[in-house]
Amino acid sequence: MDPGIRGARVPGRTLVGVAADRLRRERAGAWEVVRPGGARLLRGVEVVGYRDTGAAGVDMRVLPQPRLTLVLTFGGDPLAVETSDGRRGLEGLVAGLAPAGARIRGERVSCVEVRMSPVAAYSLLGTAPADLDGAVVGLRDLWGRPETHLRERMATCARWEDRLALVDAFLARRWDAAPRMTAEVAASWSAIVARRGRVRVDDLAAACGWSRKRLWSRFTAQVGLTPKRAAMLVRFDRAVRALSTGTGAAETAESCGYADQSHLHRDVRAFAGCTPAVLAGRMRRDPDGVWQQGW
Repeated sequence: MDPGIRGARVPGRTLVGVAADRLRRERAGAWEVVRPGGARLLRGVEVVGYRDTGAAGVDMRVLPQPRLTLVLTFGGDPLAVETSDGRRGLEGLVAGLAPAGARIRGERVSCVEVRMSPVAAYSLLGTAPADLDGAVVGLRDLWGRPETHLRERMATCARWEDRLALVDAFLARRWDAAPRMTAEVAASWSAIVARRGRVRVDDLAAACGWSRKRLWSRFTAQVGLTPKRAAMLVRFDRAVRALSTGTGAAETAESCGYADQSHLHRDVRAFAGCTPAVLAGRMRRDPDGVWQQGW
């Protein structure tokens, strides 16, 4: 375990060490899933470990969602990432809020996944989420040698608690040295999430004391989506979760804040490129439910 992990300070928070008795271990089909218990180092950050123990492999298309997903593999082959620009192998990657048609494949994958709100990602990634332009990007392109060194150290760890502690410490160091998202933009994002996408842009601007035009410009430049598109994405994410559990389209539309079923249909097609029924079928055909980022 990194000797500096316990008691390391993050502004406004304490970084909690990952003790063995605080890990939550689960089975998802052929996958081992490990989640740290207790408080996390930053609001808007979730860390999960995955190990393919039954050669199930990964083959998924990446869905838009209101968080950025960072994946650090350790050992084994790189993940194969297919986009409109071609195919490449990546050992560390980050997927933006709305990746366009990316597909990720891998065999015997062992990795740590970090899910981040755009507010946290703005500081931790070293670049604004807007700069990713919805793409799946290699972490080495963003972090350079420190990313490779982190994965090499993760591979030498015998225990999940040590591996997750390394990731925690690495993120804490980045946070300490990073700029912060503009407070008004961060507050607007939090309001969109808290209200489950049911919010008017004029109300967000008024709460900031800004004009609608200024909020639109600043929010888009830092988050990578307009406030309206961000609200659509939050509603879509809730709809995906409902559809994946077997909830019908009409009930999903009503519970997730859509005007009607046609409204849901348009948004699902805009984000996923298919109908709600097709999307629900694809989600149900993933019995392991391993990575929430895709299907």
